[in-house]
Amino acid sequence: MKFIEYFSEGGFIMYPLLFCSVVVWGVFIEKVWFLSRFKKDFKGLHNKVINLLEDGKVLECIGLVKSARPYLETPFLAVLEGRKLEKEEWEKSISRKLSETQLVLKRFLWLLGTIGNLAPFIGLFGTVMGIIKSFDSMAKSGKTGFAVVSSGLAEALIATAAGILVAVVAVLFYNFFQSQINSLNLRIKNNLEELVLKVEKN
Repeated sequence: MKFIEYFSEGGFIMYPLLFCSVVVWGVFIEKVWFLSRFKKDFKGLHNKVINLLEDGKVLECIGLVKSARPYLETPFLAVLEGRKLEKEEWEKSISRKLSETQLVLKRFLWLLGTIGNLAPFIGLFGTVMGIIKSFDSMAKSGKTGFAVVSSGLAEALIATAAGILVAVVAVLFYNFFQSQINSLNLRIKNNLEELVLKVEKN
C-alpha cells in the first residue's frame, strides 16, 4: 500500500512516469523474448545450412532459407545468392544485409534511450510543481512552517525520486541490450564468414 500512497502524493506527474515505466518494462520483455528466439533460430538455421552445403546442396539451402523468418532469411540469402557476384560486390552485399539485420535487432531500443534521457526532466518538472504548490500554500494560509509546505515538498521529492528511478532502469536495460546485440552481431558475422568459406568450396 505504500506504493499507492507515494504515487498519490507524487502528484499528476506520476502518471507520465508510470507510463514511461510500463514502456520500459514492455521493451525489456519484448527484447528478452525476441533475442532469445533469434539466437535459437539463427543457430538452428546455420547448422542446417552448413550440413546441406557439406553435401553440396546449394539450391536446397536457398529453399530452406527462403522458408525461414524474414529477419533470418536476409543475411543467409546474401551469402548464398551472392556467390555469383564478384568478391568485392559479394562482401558489400553481405555487409548491407548485416546492417539490416542489426536494425531489426535494435528495434525499440530507441524507446529505452529516450526515456532514460527524458524521465529525469519529467521528474524535475514535478519537483518544480511541488515547490510551486508549497509557496502557494504559504501564500493562501499566510503562515510559514513545515506543516504548511510539507505536502508540496513531498510531491516534489517523490517526483524527483520517481524520475531518477525510471531513468536508471531504462539506461541499465539500454546498455544491457546494446552489449547483447553487439555480441550477437559478432557471432552472426563469424558464422556468415564460415558460411562463405563453405559456399566457395561448392
